[in-house]
Amino acid sequence: MTAVIHASLTARRRARELDALASGEQPDLIVVGGGVTGAGVALDAAARGLSVALLEAHDLAFGTSRFSSKLVHGGLRYLAHGHVRLARESAIERDILMRRTAPHLTRPMGQLFPRYANTSPRDHALTATGLAAGDALRRLARTPSSLLPRPRTVQAAEALALVPGLRETGLQGGLLAFDGALTDDARLVVALARTAAGLGARVLTRLRALEVTAHRVRARDELTGEEIELSARQVINAAGVWSGGLVPSVRLRPSRGSHLVLDARSIGIGEAALMVPVPGELNRFVFLLPQPGGTVYLGLTDEPLDGEADDVTEVPDTDVDFLLDVASRVLDVALTRDDVRGSFAGLRPLLDTPGGRTADLSREHAVLTDASTGVVTVVGGKLTTYRVMAADAVDAAVSAAGLTAPASRTARLPLVGAASRAALTTVEAPRRLVGKYGTEAPRVAALGDVDPELARPLFEGCATTAAEVVWAVRHEGALDVEDVLQRRTRIGLVPEDAEAARPVVADLVERSLRGLD
Repeated sequence: MTAVIHASLTARRRARELDALASGEQPDLIVVGGGVTGAGVALDAAARGLSVALLEAHDLAFGTSRFSSKLVHGGLRYLAHGHVRLARESAIERDILMRRTAPHLTRPMGQLFPRYANTSPRDHALTATGLAAGDALRRLARTPSSLLPRPRTVQAAEALALVPGLRETGLQGGLLAFDGALTDDARLVVALARTAAGLGARVLTRLRALEVTAHRVRARDELTGEEIELSARQVINAAGVWSGGLVPSVRLRPSRGSHLVLDARSIGIGEAALMVPVPGELNRFVFLLPQPGGTVYLGLTDEPLDGEADDVTEVPDTDVDFLLDVASRVLDVALTRDDVRGSFAGLRPLLDTPGGRTADLSREHAVLTDASTGVVTVVGGKLTTYRVMAADAVDAAVSAAGLTAPASRTARLPLVGAASRAALTTVEAPRRLVGKYGTEAPRVAALGDVDPELARPLFEGCATTAAEVVWAVRHEGALDVEDVLQRRTRIGLVPEDAEAARPVVADLVERSLRGLD
């Protein structure tokens, strides 16, 4: 395997590596798109010993990859739609993420399916059957029950202990199951990109691909406005919902998935997620997902996108009303717009296949080779299965370009900061930092030990410290304030918090970038 070079991403490294490519260096692969799929492709290629450059128009995890539900799905919903192969694949990939490649970024999450006096016996039986099937997938993937316990029935008292904000009237108990969750989806993308960089990949943000063919990319440096011509043995398009803009033969039906950000204490959500059935729908739920730091994500919608995909998708009022209404059906106090602290929406890059609603379209991924340009495109899929998508895309690119490379090696390749769960408990750093940085947490904390100013929170009531901002610039490729607020710390999910932190973050970013010059 390629020797580890250095896993830090900095402005200086970006400038140096961009100069090398613009001067005529030809890597084996150029990957367009810095989301979870593109970063996964870059890592897969670098781990095989291929030279690779990743181009991202904005920042790592700028698009859909930072707007997921933060779940590492075991495939339960796919089973409900009859997609057995995808369900099995998802369960296996969940196990790989939680036990091998990213234990530090994942955690088990309990999910409560409450049962009320008016719950249809058929619906309750279907949910119980589905959870049993999902547990069979867990066993198939060899995920131990010590990590993801078996589903079980709970009485009303335990259901209320798990979710104190539940409506007590008519509550008869429920079903408790477990699935995987990410600490932060954007951090997964950053860890993938940094691990790839440590194996020699060139990770170049703020570099927009304007035109692509099998062996060439015309790109623009968004920092300078300069256009450059880059060449490679093969180009892979991993631009998600924007893939069709580069390769017109790729036809997608993007679907909008909206979430609201709420306060966990004000609505009575503990450590377990709350799963609420959507009235009139079969096997479709709205869920309240507790997050580190005391917030809750309320999602998820599945609506077709009207028109072209913007860089950042707004959450429409119809989605807000739908989510608040469904969730309120099982809560003691009805939710209103005053409870909403923030919102976000991601776009699913679903393949345009014959069918009705986007909710019914397959989440299978596809690797397509354009007949006219020869560009390999990877689309569809889910965050949980990014690694399989990446491996398939690299396989196709290797074949198309006549390259020689071994099979994918990423199933056993730990990401930056990873260690076994047992080892993570011995890391000498605050638990909050270990959950974000893994074995690198002591290095982040040490910044505050050297300079007490960096140990301070960004504002009163904020857990994030100045040291994390400095770390983001020195090691995680953050180039400006928005990179830090929106994608390295996620403070930006609550606009009020983002504005409170902005002046301090701006000063820290400026000083950190100046120190790298």
